Amino acid sequence: MIARTIVVDDSPSMQKLISAVLETDPEIKVVGTAANPDEARQMIKALNPDVITLDIEMPGMNGLDFLERLMRLRPMPVVMISSWTRKGADATIAALEIGAFSCLPKPRMDDEAALKDMCENVKAAAAAKTAIKGRHNPAAEHAQPSRTGTGRKVHGLDAIAIGASTGGVEALTEVLTGFPADCPPTFVTQHMPEHFTKSFAERLDRLCGPAVVEARDGIPVRDGHVYIAPGGVGHLTVSGRTERVCRVTPGELRSGHMPSVDVMFESVAKVYGGKCAAALLTGMGSDGAEGLLALRQAGAHTVAQDRATSLVYGMPAAAARLGAANLVLPLREITTALFGGRTEVTQNVCA
Repeated sequence: MIARTIVVDDSPSMQKLISAVLETDPEIKVVGTAANPDEARQMIKALNPDVITLDIEMPGMNGLDFLERLMRLRPMPVVMISSWTRKGADATIAALEIGAFSCLPKPRMDDEAALKDMCENVKAAAAAKTAIKGRHNPAAEHAQPSRTGTGRKVHGLDAIAIGASTGGVEALTEVLTGFPADCPPTFVTQHMPEHFTKSFAERLDRLCGPAVVEARDGIPVRDGHVYIAPGGVGHLTVSGRTERVCRVTPGELRSGHMPSVDVMFESVAKVYGGKCAAALLTGMGSDGAEGLLALRQAGAHTVAQDRATSLVYGMPAAAARLGAANLVLPLREITTALFGGRTEVTQNVCA
């Protein structure tokens, strides 16, 4: 399959650069470039691309408004390409909630890993075309946060751990907005650049019953709190026996990532054993599969998102193949399952 792509950016030089990078991959063909949403709209109608790349700051209608209209009227894979500024981070998190496939930095020709990642994201976005067309927008459907709940005291959980990657902003928003305010300490690793996780935590904090914060090294672990691993700084782990604290420590990449879901899951398994629950959500690759298996072997209740509701069925599929999940469930059922609402073992977990 050739991923037919339109590049949307108001800078002619950036159009040329992004196009040049993408066309180094024989599985991608740039079929057009557009300088603004009006040009992009006409080009999409005429060329019917598999993917578009989209900048946020453009003249006339900005990229965020254009994306919202596009996902409402003609859902399709969109890869956001933006600068790593705080303003850009806030807007890109909003774009991911609206339905963008992923967010990437403006390319630099001397960063080979980032250039390869851009090509891989565009190809993965094209492969997810059918899923994107069929999904809804949970960001527009949130109920008011639950200020009461059935958290730790009812279900006997000492902790919850959740991992996600591509598609995880939407998935985590849906899962965590169902959490009660008195939930057990919850640890989250979402693959995301350094400048984005603080914005993501702040957005979740406005939507969720528990307090949602970006984790920092040495902060105490408390009930009613969700701790988001900071992007690019280190791996999120937990330490301590009676007074537990978050640890954020630099280290080697694990499963290609820092922070790594595997590292976090294995730490939670070591500290909490069977008195916790964990979920592995949508994402490219296999990060988290081995860690989820370690949690299940420690006696924890483990859940993986199913194929039908995953934007990218990579990480949860890897967990299912390892037998790491007690349950493989649609996204809408995962919150209930984490708090003990589903206890039977799902059969045919690779489906």
